[in-house]
This record gives sequence, structure tokens and C-alpha cells, in this order.
Amino acid sequence: MPERIAIYDTTLRDGMQREGLSLSVGEQLAVAMRLAEFGVDYLEAGFPASNPKYGELFGLLEREDLGATRLAAFGMTRRRGVAPEEDPGIRGLAESFAPVITIVGKTWDLHIEKVTRVSREENLRMIEESTAFLVSQGKEVVYDAEHFFDAYDAHPGYAIDCLRAAEAGGAAWITPCDTNGATLPSRVASVMRDVRAALPGVALGIHTHNDAECGVANSLAAVEEGARLVQGTVNGYGERCGNANLVSIIPSLSLKMGFEVLDPERLSELTSLSVFVAETANLQPDSWAPYVGRNAFAHKGGMHQQGMNADERSYEHIDPATVGNERRVLVSELSGRGTIVAKARELGVDLEDDPERIAGILARLKDLEHQGYHFEVADGSFELLLERETGVYEPLFTLESFRVITEKRADGRVETEATIKIFHQGERLVATAEGNGPINALDSALRLALGPRVPELGEIELVNFKVRILDETKGTTAVTRVLLDSSDGHGTWGSIGVSENVIEASWEALLDSVEHGTRRIARLRAPAAG
Repeated sequence: MPERIAIYDTTLRDGMQREGLSLSVGEQLAVAMRLAEFGVDYLEAGFPASNPKYGELFGLLEREDLGATRLAAFGMTRRRGVAPEEDPGIRGLAESFAPVITIVGKTWDLHIEKVTRVSREENLRMIEESTAFLVSQGKEVVYDAEHFFDAYDAHPGYAIDCLRAAEAGGAAWITPCDTNGATLPSRVASVMRDVRAALPGVALGIHTHNDAECGVANSLAAVEEGARLVQGTVNGYGERCGNANLVSIIPSLSLKMGFEVLDPERLSELTSLSVFVAETANLQPDSWAPYVGRNAFAHKGGMHQQGMNADERSYEHIDPATVGNERRVLVSELSGRGTIVAKARELGVDLEDDPERIAGILARLKDLEHQGYHFEVADGSFELLLERETGVYEPLFTLESFRVITEKRADGRVETEATIKIFHQGERLVATAEGNGPINALDSALRLALGPRVPELGEIELVNFKVRILDETKGTTAVTRVLLDSSDGHGTWGSIGVSENVIEASWEALLDSVEHGTRRIARLRAPAAG
């Protein structure tokens, strides 16, 4: 049987210290329940008495069933010169319904002398007595040794003494912390080896930050040297450069190092968990995140794509589905014949024995990319291009004209109105709509004209809009690229427009988004309808 590693999530406490990140109590509860469903071993929900928000969250969590996940409340060792049973902070932790209490204590001379301003002996008593009191109240105690690696570099003997004080107090887990995030993996491994030798019977954890871009590597190095509890946050959210990223640590422990981590069947939910937490925090999911990013298994170079066609292992370290992700083959001027054939096959067109047409498509693709198109981020537009080049394209409608009027009034108000004239199924349609800008007005007018005839439009939502000037030296005459990301609630797709006129570029991208989206929805429904 593989050895088990306990996962300790501190997204709701340490993760919330990221600049600009703030969740409502309801959002915190939603994240907590999702983490419990995912099956983390420990869920740290913050300081129960530090502010009303945390107090409310603990009140809500007390009524919830977290399954096998153990809720942890966080706090500090007792104050100097005060017995733990008389310290309000310690008493509040003891009275909390949370079965696990995590307390942090000082280890480094810099903090002992300049922050807590106590003697070394008193600091050791603060650690042991706080731990012992909470254990006497029936709590499982996790002791976090703050700045441990800096302390060990300065005075290794005393740093170990601090851990021994927590051991004497009965801590279930003792966790050395790389609080400044500056230690490198080789040093983490060396120190953890010394700690394990000095405290052979202690259950060790690890808590790292990412200031030197080593948070994940340091956590894995500590596990290799005996740590059996790993603390971190979803997506690595946290103060400064962030905490160790559990989204990378969990699959690395399971798939690379052979440890038992959580329920193996839950690993396929990792990508959706990462996206859920990001979206709940109103942050853009990181497309380049290892394992779970949209581009984590994206292949662009022709040689890479050729290798993938021969054997997927040639350029993928795991099967993307293992972590709930998917493979993406990107289309660009670097694409080769195999990419075009594979994409055409997805549309029901066989180009395998038509080298001339493939060459023509590649030439057209490279010409468009030279003009400023960027199809690797506009999969919807590329599919439409492929339809046109292979002769299977059928337009959703035919444009007669559109007009946009923007009026700024003396009172400062700006009003925009768009009128479109189109033909759909032989009938001429005219619609006028207002919007908060030209593109919004055009979108509204198009939906007004086609909505009753194309119900799929109601399911398409614009989720991102990006404008880039391709040649800034030309000023207002420069070519503009517009990228749109749209969603039907089940997936997303990109579309692109390029023009010297920003409204024309936006219309082109909008049109591709709508045409691809309606086709996509129709394809998804086709099996059920059949």
C-alpha cells in the first residue's frame, strides 16, 4: 500500500492575504463546501474571533456536513506572561467547535527579540503550554513553526528546541514553515532530514511560500524527507508571491511520487476545482497553470503535433483527462499538415488524400497570420475558416449593412445606437438597439433581429473582450486586432477580427463568435434530437 500524504488547505485563511482578493461569507462557504467535496483532509477556515466575517463563516460551517474533511481554526500561541487558559485568543480557539486547532509560534531570533520581545525560554514555554492546553481541551493541534528555515540557518539547536516544545505539548503535527519563501529545495531537503533525525517520532508537515518560485518544489522535497502533511492553497493564492500551489502538488504527489493522496477518483475534478475557486474569487483562471491550465496540454509547433500523432507520450507528461483537463491542438503559421487534416476531420471533412487543398489551406492560414490574425487563440474563427476553405460553410445570415451612431451630449452622457440590416432565410430583417458602446449596441441589435429565429443566441454570452494595436508606430491608422471569448455555459471558444477600423474588427469577431456558437450548440444537441 502506498503511504498517505494529508492535504491541508489554507485557501480561506492564507490565500485570502493575496492583494486584491476578498470573498464574501457566502463565497467563502461555497469554496469551503467545494473543498470538502473534493476531499481535502484539513480545511483551515481562518481566525474564528478575528473579525465578524470569520465569525459568521464559522457559524455557518458549524451547521454543515464536511464529510471526512476536518475543519481547522487558526490562531497564535498565548501572549507572554499570560496562562493559556486566561488568554482570550487561546480560550476562543478552545471553545470553537472546530476539532483541529492550528497555532503558529515564533522560532527565529529576529522575531523573538523584535516582535514578541520575550526570552528564548519564555518563547519555548509559550509554545508548549499553548499546545498542551488545547490538547487538554480535546483538540487535535497542528503546530506551525513560523520562519523555521531562517531560524535553523541562524541557530539550528534552538529551532529544534521549538519543535520539541510543541512535541512535549502533544501536537499531532509539527510543521516547519518557509514563511519568507526564500529557501531553495536542496536546503529544504537538508533541513527536513536533520529535523526528522532529531525528532524521529514526530509527524511532520510542511508549509512553504513561493517568493523564490520554489513553493511546490520545496513542498515535494520536504515530503521526500519525511513530511506527511502538506499545507497550501488552491491556485497558489497568498500574500506576496503566493503559497505553495496544491493544484500542482496533489497530482505530483499522486502521479509522480506514488503516494496516496485524497480519493483517487477525485483527481479528475482538479481542473474544475481550480477554475471554480478562481471564478468565485473573480480572478481569471491561469491558462498556463501546470496540470489544469487551458494551455497545459496545448500543442502548437508542427514537430510537436507530428510527435503527438505518433505517440501522445512524446509531448505530454500525463493523460490530460487524469486531472480533468483536455488536449488542445493549436492552429498557427507553425502548424503542419497533420493539424489541418485532424481539424477538418472534426468537421466531417476528409482531407487525407487531398494534398493540394491542404497546401492551399496552410498558405491561406499563413497569409492571414501575416496580416495579424492569431488563430491559436481563436478556435471558433479557425473552424469557420476551415469550413470556408473546404466548401462546407453556410452563413447564418447575409449582411446588407450596419451603422453605428455615438452621440456625446452637453450633459456628459454618451449614447450609442446601432442599426443592422440582414437577410435570413430569404427575409430582410432590420433592427435598431442601444448599448453602452458600439459593440454592445451591435450585439443587441443582432440578437433583436435574429433572436426569435435563432434561439441558440440566447445561450451565448461574451465573457472576454480584448483589443490590441498591432503597429503602434502608425498611430490612429494602425491595424487593430480584436479577440472575443464567448461561452454557452458548457465551454468557451475564441474568435478574432482584424481591421484598421476597430468597429469593423469587433464586428468580424462578433460575427464569428455567434456563427460558431450557434453551430456548436446545434452539434451538442444533435445526438439527443436524433
